[in-house]
Amino acid sequence: MKNRKRKNRFGFTMVELMAMLIIIGLLATLVVTKVATKIDQARITTTKANLKVLHSAVNQFKMDTGRFPTEEEGLMALVEQPSDVIRYEPGGYLETTEIPTDGWGNDFIYEISPESGKSFVIKSLGADGEEGGEDDDADLYSTDAY
Repeated sequence: MKNRKRKNRFGFTMVELMAMLIIIGLLATLVVTKVATKIDQARITTTKANLKVLHSAVNQFKMDTGRFPTEEEGLMALVEQPSDVIRYEPGGYLETTEIPTDGWGNDFIYEISPESGKSFVIKSLGADGEEGGEDDDADLYSTDAY
């Protein structure tokens, strides 16, 4: 009986491999979910920061020129001098020569005398790019950023 050869087992059984794949899949799902949530939150934070910058720039434009940009001029008045403006900040009112976009790559919307009763508002339509919405799809306003 001592001469019996022991069968050495090499490798994994199919059940062991399937268990490992299930565990790895569950862990990957958790990581992807957490990362996606953080990316969405970062887009909202970026959009709010850009709204603050643009809101301040419009107020500075008003202090220098005595008027707000018209809706036709829009936010471009912050980087390109309107023809009727005499006292204009050299180089414009932004650090860049382009108007920033929201966290989803959409253009901001500039409105004078919105329903809120404020002088102006700059808004982002959120992740869905449409009016209204909830959570990530909610509209963001420059008047709420302060």
